[in-house]
Parts: sequence; C-alpha cells; structure tokens
Amino acid sequence: MEDLLEVMYTRRSIREYTDEPVTDEQVGTMLKAAMAAPSFQNLCPWHFVVVRKRKLLDKLAETHKYAHMLSKAPLAVVVCGDTEVSERHWVEDTCAATQNLLLAVTALGLGGVWISVYPNKKRMKYVSQVLDIPDDIEVLCLVAVGHSAEEKEAHAQYDPKRVHYDRWKPERGE
Repeated sequence: MEDLLEVMYTRRSIREYTDEPVTDEQVGTMLKAAMAAPSFQNLCPWHFVVVRKRKLLDKLAETHKYAHMLSKAPLAVVVCGDTEVSERHWVEDTCAATQNLLLAVTALGLGGVWISVYPNKKRMKYVSQVLDIPDDIEVLCLVAVGHSAEEKEAHAQYDPKRVHYDRWKPERGE
C-alpha cells in the first residue's frame, strides 16, 4: 500500500525528456494499467493510439500551445473514447484510464504529462485528422511520456479546507 501511495504522491507533470526510448514492455505495462481503470457498467470505451514517429509527434505538438513538449517526447499516448460503446460516460471512463496510465508512468520511473484536448472540438478534430481516428471515436487527451530530464519535488496538495463531512457546512449544534 505504501508503494502505491508513494507513486500517487510523487507523480508530477514532467515536460522535459531525455533521448532514451520508452520500451515496448513499458508501454504494455502502462496500457495494462490504463485498462484496469473502472468504467460505467464495465463498458470500457477506451482506445489508445501509441505514437512514436517523430513526424507525428511534431504535428501533435502543434495541437495547442500547451502541447509543445511533444516535440521532444519520445512517445505519446492518445486516449480516446468510443461514443458508440458509451455515449454518456466515455469522458469519465477515459479520465480514469488516463490517471491509471499516469500512475504507471511514475511507477516505471518515467515522466509524463496530461495534455488536454477535450472538450475543444477544434483540437479534437485536429488530433483525429493527424492520426486518422474514426468519426465515432472522440479524443480525450494526449499524454507525453519519456525518461525525465527534469526533477521535481514531491508535493502534497492536501487541503483540509476542501474536505466536508456529512454536509457542506454543518448546521449549528451538530
């Protein structure tokens, strides 16, 4: 349990990478973790596009100004949802899968960062066109992955002011 909590507490958004490649075994581990996520009625609407080709990574780096790190990353995982499988809950399900993927990245000693695409239709369409993603598949996000070229301190974001018990604000006398 302590190892899992340590991974959760030390996971950071890493945007700088070395040239060292991410192995197929590491990718498999990340994807297995992603697909272990919970999903509504176990529909598992997720799909993942693993991108290694430099030309495609450079095009994905142009998705928006906060995707620039893809021009240096050795790998991206594009997280998508099948709206025919789950029209109403694909977003929640693919978000859970993305979090699992990011935790696996950290557990493997790699660095990664979630790059938002959804709900911006223009960005979603751009990524879909670059990667030939079918029309009934929606793009949630891009995840840049690589061996970290930066070090970041672990930091807790726990804030007791954001925790409420029983009600938002207990009534007087309770």
